[in-house]
Amino acid sequence: MQALTIKDILRATGGEIISKAGNTAGLEFDEITTDSRKVKDGVLFIPIAGDRFDGHDFIKSAIEHGASASLTHKNIEKTDGMTLIKVRDTRKALGDIARYYKRKYFVPSIAVTGSVGKTTTKDLVYAVLAEHYCTLKTPNNFNNDIGVPLTLFSLRAEHEMAVIEMGMNHFGEIDYLASIAEPDAAIITNIGMSHIENLGSQEGIFKAKMEIAARFGEKNTLFVNGDDKYLSTVKPSGYRLVKFGMNEGNDVRAKDIVNNGLKGIEFTVEYEGGAFRAEVLQPGVHNVYNALAAVCAGLHFGLSEEECKNGLRNCVYTAQRLEVIEHNGIEIINDCYNSSPDSIRAALKVQQQSVQSRKVAILGDVLEMGSYAKEAHYSLGADVAASGIDMLITAGENAAEIARGARDAGMENVISYEKTDAVVEDISSLVHSGDSVLIKASHGMRFINITEAVMKL
Repeated sequence: MQALTIKDILRATGGEIISKAGNTAGLEFDEITTDSRKVKDGVLFIPIAGDRFDGHDFIKSAIEHGASASLTHKNIEKTDGMTLIKVRDTRKALGDIARYYKRKYFVPSIAVTGSVGKTTTKDLVYAVLAEHYCTLKTPNNFNNDIGVPLTLFSLRAEHEMAVIEMGMNHFGEIDYLASIAEPDAAIITNIGMSHIENLGSQEGIFKAKMEIAARFGEKNTLFVNGDDKYLSTVKPSGYRLVKFGMNEGNDVRAKDIVNNGLKGIEFTVEYEGGAFRAEVLQPGVHNVYNALAAVCAGLHFGLSEEECKNGLRNCVYTAQRLEVIEHNGIEIINDCYNSSPDSIRAALKVQQQSVQSRKVAILGDVLEMGSYAKEAHYSLGADVAASGIDMLITAGENAAEIARGARDAGMENVISYEKTDAVVEDISSLVHSGDSVLIKASHGMRFINITEAVMKL
């Protein structure tokens, strides 16, 4: 992080100093954190009031461990040696400071959102842009109103580009994140059913995702999946629109696709002005769309075809997203970070490419489905039965509907558990050498414990 002065903080937040530890006129901060455990000298601590913990309870500890100052929106006890800045709301102040910081140290940026594939697309976009520019990308899943500001604070003087992932589960969130990051361009990967419990319908999800372009003007570009039912209907509204996909009519199109199974995919990219052969080493034909989005970003920011090709080929992917692990004769397809009906179907198609002697799918609940949950999980069961896997194991109340749907579709080798831990306890009797094991569920199901159990066999 490049330094911000206390005057910068006051200017960004509209806050006021209510307690001083000596002369604060020249006070600077070279790091901002919301985690009191990561405090050190030169840090500004921003306490966030969450569901389980309130950071305001740790202000005194943060100051004692070296924080130069802290924000607060509560009336707390002041002690000697404490510099406090009062703001209206610390969570909003975090975003205000991040916006100010990005404007002060301007770096071109592209945002990535969508129901499925955000993180993989972010990884691919980063890999392509990094072939030409010193590029920052969102780490892990730092894609909410806390993570996006913290990502922006990682911008340093050497950075020439930033790739910012944006997630949401309510209306207004993408608009707020875009107001902080102010991206020059944005990508929407697709419109699925993730978070449909809060957004009511896929139409609602579409509306919420389109908030990313609500502030766009003639200097901005929006890239969308032109094969998606909803995104195909997008019309440019004062900004440049580019559609990518496999179908005719897209501005950037993939054709002549060769599926190399778990080793990845090859395809030809066609766009106005050229065509080239490309490949990605991540399995799944659905990753063609993610790769096309990355090519769109590369071409938009002036990269050559060769740079785009190299970036796609050299991409390093975030763990637990269709991560293929070989262990003691077991092929683990570790995709347990998050889940949706569409991503489960895509993962099953990937597993179909396995050459292992037996295919086992361990599937858990897709969360935040609301009233759609039972129907959506049940319909997945028929797809599991049709996928040709040899054994289905489910964990969770909703995932039991996957099992019921699979049985009703004629599948016989099906086992259901109520809890993830029960699968972990029985894993040695369920999985054996020679198996391909797909492990997939929403993050809250803690399926990483199943992956770790298989790794101990």
